[in-house]
Amino acid sequence: MMRPVIDLNCDLGEGASQDEALMPLVTSANIACGAHAGDEATMRATVALARRHGVAVGAHPGFADREHFGRRELALPPAEIVALVRMQMETLRIIARSGGVVLKHVKPHGALYNLSARDAVVADAIAEAVVGVDGGLWLYGLAGGELMKAGKARGLRVASEVFADRTYQADGSLTPRNRPDALIKNPADAAAQALRMIRERRVRATDGSDVSIIADTVCLHGDGAGAVEFARGLRAALAQADVTVRALA
Repeated sequence: MMRPVIDLNCDLGEGASQDEALMPLVTSANIACGAHAGDEATMRATVALARRHGVAVGAHPGFADREHFGRRELALPPAEIVALVRMQMETLRIIARSGGVVLKHVKPHGALYNLSARDAVVADAIAEAVVGVDGGLWLYGLAGGELMKAGKARGLRVASEVFADRTYQADGSLTPRNRPDALIKNPADAAAQALRMIRERRVRATDGSDVSIIADTVCLHGDGAGAVEFARGLRAALAQADVTVRALA
C-alpha cells in the first residue's frame, strides 16, 4: 500500500511575527501580494525565507481592503477580479524571480477565497487570471468548491484544500466563523481530523454525518497564538502515521 502524501500550506508575509518559525514546518507558502497585506519588502523577505527552507512559493491575492484585512466581501465585476488577481500574481512573480524562485501556485485570501468556493462567476474570474499569467500553476481552493471546478474547466492543476482546525457542514462547506463550533481548539482532535481526511477521504460534519472530501493540501493558519506549536504537533502526527509531507509542485 502506498504511503499517503500531503502538502502543508501556510499564509505568510502578512505581518505576523511567526513566519521564520513556521516556514521550516510547511511545504508551500502562500505569500501576501500587497493588497490585503504585505509590501515589496515583506514579499522579498518571505520569498528569501522560503528559498532558504526549500518551500514552494505561491501567490496569495486578496481584496485590496487593508482596513478589514481582506476579510470583507466586495461585490466586484468579474473583469475587476481578473485584473486584481493578475496584478498581485505578476507583482509577486517578478519579486520571486529576482530572488531566484519560480512561482508554483495561487491561493486566494480571505473573503475572496470564501466567495470563490461558492460563487462560480468569481471562481471563473480567478481561474482566468491564473491562466493569463501562467497556465502551469497549481490553483488551491476549498475541497469541493466552485474554484476547483473553474480551475479544472480552464485546464489548471487544482489542489483541494482542507482544514485541520475548522469544522465542516454536511454540504462540505466550512462552519461559519461566527458560530461557536467553527474551530477545533484541541490540537490532538485537529490532527485526528486531518489524518482521517488524508487517509479515508472523509470528515465528520457538525451534524454527525460523514462527508466525502479530497485532501491534497492542509492549511496551517499562521496568525494564531499557538500556530507554531500546532504546526509542530501536526507534523509529528503525520510522521507517526507514516504520511509523506511534500509540496505538490
